[in-house]
Amino acid sequence: MDEETGQVSLLKESGYSDKAIEYVVNKVNVGEIEKPSASLSYTGPCGDTMRVYLKVNGERISEAKFQAIGCAGSYSAGSALMEMIKGKTLEQAEGISEEEMINHLGGIPEPKIHCARLAKTTLEKTIEHYKKAKSEG
Repeated sequence: MDEETGQVSLLKESGYSDKAIEYVVNKVNVGEIEKPSASLSYTGPCGDTMRVYLKVNGERISEAKFQAIGCAGSYSAGSALMEMIKGKTLEQAEGISEEEMINHLGGIPEPKIHCARLAKTTLEKTIEHYKKAKSEG
């Protein structure tokens, strides 16, 4: 069994949906944005760290990526949230709930729900940082 097949089997056994597994395996929205409009790191209470990169044009998010030091839950939640916020206004992006992320993924294991919170909190802090920097001009 190759490494990817083993990872997929382990994630399935752990209770990840096919969509969540696809996001993790294919590293959807993982990476850096060159010259981002905003970028910020946050470490959650679980010890996982996420960094969100946003490119904002006008009031809309045109590009969104993240990097994480964490588990598959952090990667699936980060991938889902970055996918969901593209093309949205900052306010619309801030309004996306943890539950909406989890529904978008088709579910994640119960012990990994805090990973959705990590992604949401990191995004909120990144947007807050962006707005503050913009207002200070």
